[in-house]
Amino acid sequence: QVQLVESGGGLVQPGGSLRLSCAASGSIFSIYAMGWYRQAPGKQRELVAAVTSGDRTNYTDSVKGRFTISRDDAKNTVYLQMNSLKPEDTAVYYCNALVSTTSIKYLEVWGQGTLVTVSS
Repeated sequence: QVQLVESGGGLVQPGGSLRLSCAASGSIFSIYAMGWYRQAPGKQRELVAAVTSGDRTNYTDSVKGRFTISRDDAKNTVYLQMNSLKPEDTAVYYCNALVSTTSIKYLEVWGQGTLVTVSS
């Protein structure tokens, strides 16, 4: 009963920008945290950025200073602003959320993924 819907991926040139969006819907009581993971071909999935309900943020070192995660509580939506994109940022980006429902205290939910390709 909880879904994450991602949007905003696409093809950009090196140095360009994209903004990813992830909207959570369903029988959500509260959201503890939301974040973005990515997986490049032949590599393991890695955490890119996360933000908690207390507005604490974490970033992987390779994106610090270039990516910004933010949220809109009224819309249950998290964003990832990606600037100064590099070819090594190419990956499928997955939204992730830790939420509670009326019957489940901790529920981890994944989005379907959106492809980001950085190439000239």
